[in-house]
Amino acid sequence: MRSTVAQSVGVDISKDTLDVAIHPGGESFRITNNPKGHRALIKRLKGFDIARIVFEATGAYHRLFQQAMVEVGLPWVKVNPCQARRFAQATGKLAKTDRCDALMLARMGAVLDLEPRAPASKTVEALKELVNARDALIKDRVAALNRQAIAVSPLIKRQLAQRLRQIDGQIEAIDRRLKTLRNADSDLCQRFDILTSIPGIGEVTANVLVVETPELGRLEHAQAQTHGKRSIRGGRPRARQALYMPALNAIRLNPEFKAKYEAMVKAGKPAKVAIVAIMRKLLILANALIRDRRKWAPANP
Repeated sequence: MRSTVAQSVGVDISKDTLDVAIHPGGESFRITNNPKGHRALIKRLKGFDIARIVFEATGAYHRLFQQAMVEVGLPWVKVNPCQARRFAQATGKLAKTDRCDALMLARMGAVLDLEPRAPASKTVEALKELVNARDALIKDRVAALNRQAIAVSPLIKRQLAQRLRQIDGQIEAIDRRLKTLRNADSDLCQRFDILTSIPGIGEVTANVLVVETPELGRLEHAQAQTHGKRSIRGGRPRARQALYMPALNAIRLNPEFKAKYEAMVKAGKPAKVAIVAIMRKLLILANALIRDRRKWAPANP
């Protein structure tokens, strides 16, 4: 008879295989990283009380696995590889094998009591793929602009101009598709409208927050403070990047946020720490507005 104690599952993901460790149950095994292997893992885990399934973000290799967990409603936690390495170093577990990594991830989930992500809908997963593709195109555009600035050959200049027009067209197509998907889902559409009502948060940032922080609106105030810190500093670097410029705008335009920032700097806090605090405050505000289903309005209109 299997234990009824809640188990943490660690999964070390590679291109072809998944190494799995169950803690404290003690089981470990390897399966293929494909739909057949995912179904086998799901079947094998049915006999356990699963607290969380922990895996590292590994680009293309983890996406199908993550989607399989979403579809069956299993609780999953995706961690940043740097976060996992720091935990391994702190616990002295420096052996480097796939099975050791899987067990380390399982223990990390249990020791840190990592909270599973809220299940994402298929629409949110589709939005996330589009947001990631848009990010890649923005990087391509920056690279092309930099090359264009130093290009001498007329042929290279023409090719770069053509590439930039192509990139702009692809970004516009993605933006149209993002809008279509949002508008087809009343809840996502409302969340987006609330987020863009907050001064400093535009469409790009709102799209990122919709896909990266789906739990916004379902957290109590104290939880929002903790989740805000984890979302910004932990395993969600895209949310952190997206909130940086809105935080600077909030410091400049919002008297409340400006006062908090200036008070922290005056107290000796580094400017970067104060900015992160404002980013967290923006998340707390977004959580409250989405929870109450209302748009932002000035405190003293």
